[in-house]
Amino acid sequence: MEIQTTYYHSPIGPLKISGTDDYITEIIFNDKTQRIESRKKNLSPMLIQCIEQLIQYFNGQRRKFDLPINQQGTSFQQEVWNELMAIPFARTISYIELARRTGDTKATRAVAAANGKNNVCIIVPCHRVIGANKELVGYSGGLWRKKWLLEHEMKVAYGVQTLF
Repeated sequence: MEIQTTYYHSPIGPLKISGTDDYITEIIFNDKTQRIESRKKNLSPMLIQCIEQLIQYFNGQRRKFDLPINQQGTSFQQEVWNELMAIPFARTISYIELARRTGDTKATRAVAAANGKNNVCIIVPCHRVIGANKELVGYSGGLWRKKWLLEHEMKVAYGVQTLF
């Protein structure tokens, strides 16, 4: 299957979105490209649906995504990513809690590394994992984006924007 790529200009920066007719393979922030052109012609229905759901998320109209994803990784990474998908909208957990959910509280660093390898941001909500001291730590899109995403979800869910 051919992987297509397009770009969506989100409220917090450009997102590179890749996928096939059947699933999404990547959603990452793309700050490195100076000029980004959105290809809208001949996009697969899956990419169109992904952009539509992201727009709904950013507009406060979507709390959960229902897109099939296919992200390559080890069995441990897959387990961590599955646990990330179980974190409810506008909720956070610590890396220690995420490690506990995978069955090994001593695997905090491994869990953090797997979290960092997530290439389907927002849909696989790695932004919902915070430090044990409730501080914002580690987000490949930048901590300011992590804060924005968490505050956005809090505002949509509870009408409260201040989290950190």
